[in-house]
Amino acid sequence: MTFEQIISDIRNKVYYPVYMLMGEEPYFIDTISDLIEDTVLEEQYQDFNKIVVYGRDVDARAIINQAKSYPMTGNYQVLIVKEAQDVKDIDAIEPYVLHPLESTILVLNYKYKKLDKRKSLSRTIEKKGVLYESKKLYENSIPEWINRYLAQKNYTITPKACQMIADYLGTELQKVRNELEKLIISQPPGTTITEDAVERNIGISKDFNVFELQQAIGKKNIRNAYRIVLHFGSNSKDNPLLMTVVILYNYYVKLLKCHYTTDRSRNNLASVLGVNPFFVNDYTEAIKHYPVSKIVQNISILREFDLKAKGMGNVSADDSELYKELVYKLMH
Repeated sequence: MTFEQIISDIRNKVYYPVYMLMGEEPYFIDTISDLIEDTVLEEQYQDFNKIVVYGRDVDARAIINQAKSYPMTGNYQVLIVKEAQDVKDIDAIEPYVLHPLESTILVLNYKYKKLDKRKSLSRTIEKKGVLYESKKLYENSIPEWINRYLAQKNYTITPKACQMIADYLGTELQKVRNELEKLIISQPPGTTITEDAVERNIGISKDFNVFELQQAIGKKNIRNAYRIVLHFGSNSKDNPLLMTVVILYNYYVKLLKCHYTTDRSRNNLASVLGVNPFFVNDYTEAIKHYPVSKIVQNISILREFDLKAKGMGNVSADDSELYKELVYKLMH
C-alpha cells in the first residue's frame, strides 16, 4: 500500500490489525503512526486503550500478551511499539500476526531498517495487515513534495521559492515540514508563498543562496557568482561548502543529460532533468556556455572540492578561499 492509501484508509476508519512501518524515512512512519494514535480512539478512551512501548523495553512475548488483551471500554485497543527495530526477537510475533485480535491495532515503528522480505514474517504481515516501506525521497522529488504538502493546506508556492527551500533544507522531510509550517502560520490560506516570505520566515536569503549561485554560474555571470560566494565564505555555517558542492555536482549532471537529450521540448526536458518546467530554459541557456568537455571537467573539479570540503588532503585554505577558487575553476 502507498502512503496516501494508508492515510486515506485511516481517515475513513478502515483499520488493519497490524501495521509494520519500516524504512529509512522517519517522516512517513511518524505521520501514519501519529494519525492512528490521535484519531482511532475517542478522547474518553485514550487513557484506557492506548498503550505506547519502546522496543528496547519489550520482547515479542510482551508485545503478544498486550496485543491479546481486550479494550477496557470501546471498540479498539491501540498498541504502538516505537523503535521496534530494537525488539531482538521480532520474528517471534508471527504466531500472533497469523491470528490477530480484531479489537487490537498493533503499530510497529521499525525505523531506519526493514524486515527481510524473504522471511515468513514479512509475508504474513502483508497478508494480514499493512507492510509499508518508507523510502527516502531523491533530491529532485523534494520540490514536488513541497508543492503537494502546501496544496493539501490550501497554499501555493512560486517555483523559485520552492527550489530555495529544497536546496537549503535537503531531503530531511521532518525538517522541511517544520519550516513549511512556519510559512503556513504566518500567512492566510489561499496565499502564494514567495521568495520574500521564505526569506522572512525561514531565513534563506533570496539573493544569496545556492539556487542564485547556480543561476549565476549557468549564465556565466562571474560578478554575481563571486558576490554570492563571498557572502557564503563569510557565513559558512549557514552555507557549508560540502552542501554547495553536492548541489552544483547534481546541476552539472543535469546539464550533461540536457546535452544528450534529443527531444528538448519543455515537458520532456523537465521530466528527464527532474525539474519544474519553469526552469527548463535556464538549462538550455546554460549548455550554450558549457560544452560537454567543460561539464566533464567541472564534475571532476567538484569531486576534488568534495574531498577538500571533507578535510581530506593537504588543505590550508578556509571555506572563503575555497569558495573563490571553486567558482574560478568552474567558470574559466
